Amino acid sequence: MLRCFNRSSCQRTLSALDSLYEINPNMRNLKQIDLILAVRASQIKEELRQRKNKPYKEVIDVLWGDPHRAGLKPLSFVRQVFAACIYPQLVDSDKLPVDVRQRAQRLLKECVGGSVGCYTATPGIPGIVQRLSEFITRRDGGVPSHPENIYISSGSQWALSNILSVLVNREASPRTGVLVPVPSYSISTLSMMKVGAVTVPYYLSEEQGWELQMAELHRALESAKGVCNPVALYIINPGNPAGCVQSRKSMQDVIQFASEKRLFLLADEVYQDCVYGEKTEFVSYKRVLAEMGPPLSNTVELASFHSASKGIMGECGLRGGYVELVNLDPTVMKYIYKLFSTDSCAPVLGQIALDLMANPPQPGDPSYPLYSEETQHIKNTLVDNVKKVFDVLNSLPGFSCQPVAGGAFAFPRLHLPAAAIQKAEKMGMEPDLFYCLRLLEEAGVMAGPGSVYGQKEGTHHIRFCIMSPEDTMEEILKRISSFHAQFMKDFS
Repeated sequence: MLRCFNRSSCQRTLSALDSLYEINPNMRNLKQIDLILAVRASQIKEELRQRKNKPYKEVIDVLWGDPHRAGLKPLSFVRQVFAACIYPQLVDSDKLPVDVRQRAQRLLKECVGGSVGCYTATPGIPGIVQRLSEFITRRDGGVPSHPENIYISSGSQWALSNILSVLVNREASPRTGVLVPVPSYSISTLSMMKVGAVTVPYYLSEEQGWELQMAELHRALESAKGVCNPVALYIINPGNPAGCVQSRKSMQDVIQFASEKRLFLLADEVYQDCVYGEKTEFVSYKRVLAEMGPPLSNTVELASFHSASKGIMGECGLRGGYVELVNLDPTVMKYIYKLFSTDSCAPVLGQIALDLMANPPQPGDPSYPLYSEETQHIKNTLVDNVKKVFDVLNSLPGFSCQPVAGGAFAFPRLHLPAAAIQKAEKMGMEPDLFYCLRLLEEAGVMAGPGSVYGQKEGTHHIRFCIMSPEDTMEEILKRISSFHAQFMKDFS
């Protein structure tokens, strides 16, 4: 299976990454897995172009949380506003709805020089930052949000890296630690390692629907003694890749824990628009903190991250995210301003994407009927996909999948035969990577191995994006079902 894989090319790429980023061995292993899958997928695509015989006609890539890559269509209103901002002559034409032209005209007036090609203020275009604060206030039921506490960035991960660089002291002894959920978004973990932090894992309970349990947080903190000095607690809600959505009670317990242990809360909330579970709703950490009242609401330090890349918007390539900071010392805020200034400003189109996310068309606007139709179709598609994934995977021997309450991914568990595990070990790879490579090779589905995202020892998982059209999801599940049956037969 791996004879076609160009190992020497991969090793040269890894060596370049090592020298460029000075990454540690754990980071190197994660990047090697990504490269193995990406390189082989590229080779298979070339083989398909050369009409080599395969049991499929195309590779379906569901490794990334990228809705447009997975096949979901961009929203018309969003792309129309972008078009008018990039080509202002459209503002004066009748080729676009009047509210689109008005929105583009207002945004261009707020740009220095009247062009999206100009730099902006460090935190972002002031009018957009103001409207983001109003959006947050509406989202949080009236809990006030202040523009001076918001920084727009080149994606939420860039903002997270900046905040981590403030929290982590590279020279400290013992080293600085961050409590991180397992499973977790691997890029966030890499960001923590890159700034010199020790990641302290706390395991979400798979048997309880990937629930965060307080006893596990206490265990994780205790395990850090003598190893590092934990200063922050990283939360992903809704979960990536676990797909869990925290209850208000769970969030209250976490906030109380953070206060007692003097931990900075890092709340990754980029999938807040993607909640599917019955009787499940997204509530922000900022809102829960505010509603708990003093002294917690005045003392617990919090950074909340959101993005235009995820959810219904899905504009990953435009690189627009923001962080809102709560209860930080004014001196620290001045330092953060200087830190964000090192990147000049976030991409202007990314900033505009955030503005459109926070202020979509409203009833009565010319663009509202189509916008409502398109967004409702996406929501209905995702709800249907979640049900299909749960039903199909749990019907396959050797698979078990918890309900997906939110987020963009399914993270089912693989119960692999001993022979498959032994085969993987002989090849020097994790069993779920072995499975994913076979899945890519034989079924043309590119998914991620659970070992990249973290999992309890002795368990194996795969992660794949559920944000795709219904017919694509049906094809994915059909291919997985057929492949899995043969895989289990081969190794039973």
